[in-house]
This record gives sequence, C-alpha cells and structure tokens, in this order.
Amino acid sequence: MFEGLTGRLQEAFKKLRGKGKLTEADIEEALREVRVALLEADVNYKVVKKFTEDVKVRAIGQEVLQSLTPAQQVVKIVNEEMISLMGSTSNKINMSTDSVTVIALAGLQGSGKTTAAGKLARRFIHEGKNPLLVAADIYRPAAITQLQVLGKSINVPVFTMGSDVSPVKICQEAVDYATKNGNDPVIIDTAGRLHVDEQMMLEMREIKRQVKPTEILFVADAMTGQDAVNVAKEFNDALDIDGVILTKLDGDARGGAALSIKAVTGKPIKLVGVGEKLDALEEFHPDRMASRILGMGDILTLIEKAETFIDEEKARELEKKIAEHRGLTLDDFLDQLQQLKKMGSLEQLVEMIPGLSGAGNLQIDESKLKQTEAIIRSMTIQERQNPRILNGSRRVRISKGSGTTVQDVNMVLKQFDQMNRMVKQFTETGKKGKKSKRRFSFPFMN
Repeated sequence: MFEGLTGRLQEAFKKLRGKGKLTEADIEEALREVRVALLEADVNYKVVKKFTEDVKVRAIGQEVLQSLTPAQQVVKIVNEEMISLMGSTSNKINMSTDSVTVIALAGLQGSGKTTAAGKLARRFIHEGKNPLLVAADIYRPAAITQLQVLGKSINVPVFTMGSDVSPVKICQEAVDYATKNGNDPVIIDTAGRLHVDEQMMLEMREIKRQVKPTEILFVADAMTGQDAVNVAKEFNDALDIDGVILTKLDGDARGGAALSIKAVTGKPIKLVGVGEKLDALEEFHPDRMASRILGMGDILTLIEKAETFIDEEKARELEKKIAEHRGLTLDDFLDQLQQLKKMGSLEQLVEMIPGLSGAGNLQIDESKLKQTEAIIRSMTIQERQNPRILNGSRRVRISKGSGTTVQDVNMVLKQFDQMNRMVKQFTETGKKGKKSKRRFSFPFMN
C-alpha cells in the first residue's frame, strides 16, 4: 500500500536529518520533493498546492520543539497536515434511531459495490446486527446472482424481485420487508455504469427521494486515482453523498484517491477495502493512514487485528509456558504462524510495524509460511514435541513428505531454535530492559 509514495517521502526527509538548524531553503527543497512525490502519486494538483503551502507556512514560522530535531519537526508538521487533509477524525456510518437504517451504495461499474455490500453486511453481523442485502442492480448480467452467492456465504438474506421490476420499487419493497422481519440495516446494491450518465443519476435521485436512505455511500476504486476522485465529485454534486468506501486500497501503490477525495468532495472516507476476503473491510482512520504513508507504521490497527484474530486461550497457555520457563514446541510455533495468517496479508502486517513500514529492502515471501507449515505437519507428534530427536534420516523423510529440501527443514529448525533462545533470554532478563542483538529471521522474511 502506497509503496512508491512512502519511499519518495522518506527520501525527501532523509536529506533533512543531521542538520542542526534548517534554513528556509532547506525546507523549500524538501517540500519540492514532497510536491513531486504527491503529484506522482496522482494526488489532485490543487490539493498538493494547498498542502505544501500550509506545511511551508508552519515549518518556517514555527519554533522547533526542544525535544525534537528540526527534521523531526518537519515530519511532525507534514503528518499533522496529512491527517487534516484526509479528515482529521474517523467517521462511522450513521445509524437511524427511529426506523430501519438504509444504506445505499452508489458508484461506477467495476468499483466493487457488490463485494463492498457483502463485506459491509458481514461487518454488521459481527456487531450483532441482522442486515438485509438488496439486489437493486437489474442491468448488469449476474449482478443479482453474485449478491446471492455473497449473502449465502455469510448467511445474510438477499432481497430480490428479479430484473423486471424497477430498482426504486425493489428498494421500497425491501425496506417494508426489513421492517416486518426485523432486518436492520438494509444495504442496497445499486446499478453502476461504465461512466457517469444521466439515466444512472436519475435512478439514484429517485431512490433517494422515495426511499430516503440514512446513508448514501459512494464506492470508489482506489487504484483509479484521480478518476475515482472526479467521479466522486460528480456523484456528490448530484446526490449529496454522506461518505466514501474506498476499495482495493491494498493494491494501491500511489495513494492519490485516499489523499484527495475528502479535500475535493468535502465528504469523508468511512471504510476501506484492504483485501479480497469478506473480512477485509476496515474503518478509515486518517491519523493511522498518515502514519503508514510516512513509513511510521500503524501499531493501533495491528493491535486491533491481534485482539480480533488471536485465540485468547492459546495465548494464555503460551504465556504460562513462557513464565514457567518451559521450552516451546514446534506445535506452539505452528499455532503462532496460523494465527498470524488469520490477521491478513503478511505484507500489510509488516507495513504496520514501526521501523519496518516502507522498508523497501525487506522482501515478504508468503510461500515460505506455507512451506514452514508443510514441514511441521510432516513431522510426527513426538518430533514436534521434542525436535532434538530429529536426526538426519528423519529430516530426509520430513523433506520428502513436505515437498521441500533437507536445507529447508534445517532452516525451519534453526528459526525455531532462535525463537526458543530469544524467549529464554527475555524471561531471564526480566525487568532489566536489556535488548538482544541477535536478529531473529521469521520464515516469511528474506
């Protein structure tokens, strides 16, 4: 995510480090590079111009805090202005307090509306709600079927009246159905087109007039950059949208849409799609996103993911085992790898770790994780519990069983041994705060 932009910004700030005092010329030179980086990231030109002007005024006119170096102060200012650019605070979806909440998704064909509807429904299920999906796209072939398949996969009902009834009628009947059957919220998957046209806008305006949605969310494909921003503006001008769902953010190496859309439309990004799976929909936090763009990680999102996906009981067992100075087994190692996989793409997780975010020389190989799993699963229970019995012939058998080489098996055992030694060292160190200089290499990092 935003790999190109993060790298360029870090290079610009690197030149400021080591200088005891920054001159106006130093700041202007750095901001020129920031400006180029943002334009190359497909950020709206007017947004870039105002952003760099605001940063310059603050950087030149503000005294450097005593606790920070001048370079750190400039980065702090850029970070704060970037947060402001994207909306300052996160914005949740508004829920109706006196009737069924109706959320209408609007956008162009191919932006990911139908998938976003499924992800949104799944998110509401996990919040204890009882959503209803509405198939109001009667034009795109298989749109209704796609929504039904998504609904079935997450056990959410899909309201449809086929393709011979008007979308407005479908939406009205769906709200009546939801009211009678206790479904709330209602999520409407509306029709899109390949480009903005009057027929689509008339239909959306009529749905808004007749159904009165609690929220109209524009679904934008982050990878289309300024095209997404321009279309968002057209939809907002026509419908007065309430917010944006930015899809495919995990595949966006530039970041132009994320940085421009709030400034251009005045409407906040509320949710972002960060993967293909139905659980890959996250609340948008401008402060966390700015931190990631600047290569400073996103530890809060990482903690939230850990709290959601890590098995608490297993975590307590592992903690007890470590506290009692019992050695970890390869089964423990396998458990940790499997829970790590549940948290999402390894590349995204590494992006969230301060110090590793934006590290271009760090290569993530997710196939290594699968290979490690295959190697451990090819061992007997006794071998997993006591790796010391793994002699040469056993290692050959394991390599054949897992489709790997003996060298691969040896590497996994070496990593496991490193982990055990690190755990032992940390427990022995206690509260002294000593840090090991030994580098631990995870099975997915080269």
